[in-house]
Amino acid sequence: MSLIDNKKVHFNYEVLERYEAGIELLGVEVKALRAKRGSLEGSHVTVRGGEAFLIGATVNPYQTGNTPKSYDPVRHRRLLLVKDEIAELSAKESQKGLTIVPIAVYNKGRKLKVEIAVVRGKKAHDKRETLKKRESERDIMRDIKLAR
Repeated sequence: MSLIDNKKVHFNYEVLERYEAGIELLGVEVKALRAKRGSLEGSHVTVRGGEAFLIGATVNPYQTGNTPKSYDPVRHRRLLLVKDEIAELSAKESQKGLTIVPIAVYNKGRKLKVEIAVVRGKKAHDKRETLKKRESERDIMRDIKLAR
């Protein structure tokens, strides 16, 4: 079960490949994420200098009184990946039309992990198809419930 989801990813993008990464956090950020006080909307992943960073993710303070004055809720957070995975992501990022976005933050044992994905943006007609498909599935499920 994820703590925070990026709900728009599957609507706006076509997911090509998924990765699991650790995330470097401060103590107050860990508590805040476990309390589901964060957002992944509008965030993305970049690879610089052999390291991957999560950019644009917001982690609101758990307790504003106990949070340091210099705390920035939208700071860049380093992702913990194997060198081979970082090299793969760097190659994918340099390809035209591909982006790396976070999908979810979740617990794995005592650790917090981020699921990231290499994605390609959908065109407007693809989004309309997704909506039509979702509506038809909803109608079918509604008819099945009424038939019982």
